[in-house]
Amino acid sequence: MRLLIINPNTSASVSELLRARVQGLCVARAEVEVVTARLGAAYIASECSFAIAAHAALDAWAAATHALPATVGAGQADAIQASEPDAVLIGCFGDPGLFALRECSAAPVTGLAEAAFRQASRHGRFAIVTGGAAWAPLLQRHALATGFGPLLAGVVTVAETGATLAADRALAQAVLSRACLEAALLPGVQSVIVGGAGLAGMAAWLQPQVSLPLIDSVDAGVGEALALAAAGRPPPPAVPLPPWQGVSAEIERWAQSARR
Repeated sequence: MRLLIINPNTSASVSELLRARVQGLCVARAEVEVVTARLGAAYIASECSFAIAAHAALDAWAAATHALPATVGAGQADAIQASEPDAVLIGCFGDPGLFALRECSAAPVTGLAEAAFRQASRHGRFAIVTGGAAWAPLLQRHALATGFGPLLAGVVTVAETGATLAADRALAQAVLSRACLEAALLPGVQSVIVGGAGLAGMAAWLQPQVSLPLIDSVDAGVGEALALAAAGRPPPPAVPLPPWQGVSAEIERWAQSARR
């Protein structure tokens, strides 16, 4: 089984955080490949950077699955097909490019946020704790788009980014514990999502300070990706693809194969 993890940020350090956590969770169950965005922001902190990250996620997926072998020959199509993973996980809490990737990927696709929403929804209403004030409206909109809007009680953000908190455990402990306690007091909340690739693994060591269940978005995403990979899915439906300009060679290669 092969999992493709897409980091839609350009930060290699975030990719390494994802790689370490995902490999630790998968152990021998899956081969893990982590790819980093070739364009966009090192950290998504605005609507503009989120929009670019959706393109970056598609580009990273195409580069991982539709790169040509060094020598192009008669077996080219087979080589491209063989590169398809068993599941794709968008390693960003917000899932930029989720619906577009589902439209084009032959493998099932999920994201950290959607998977965490689904896990949290089993408890009832939930709240979110994450880094960066700009994420609140983005996550509220995504919860609505994925059908979990009525269960989202609120989003508590901290000023520090996930990468900053990952680099300073003492700061993360202080900042995130306060945020989780605040989120737990929102009306009707039954669980709290600790969301973000940079916050991977932190829910477990924050849990003793919070009475409600804390859900790690990376753990939730990996669990769902493994389940999807085991279950499989039918090929995506054909979609109309008019000619494009200015996209990467790998995206265009996928588009050409999809237009056939």
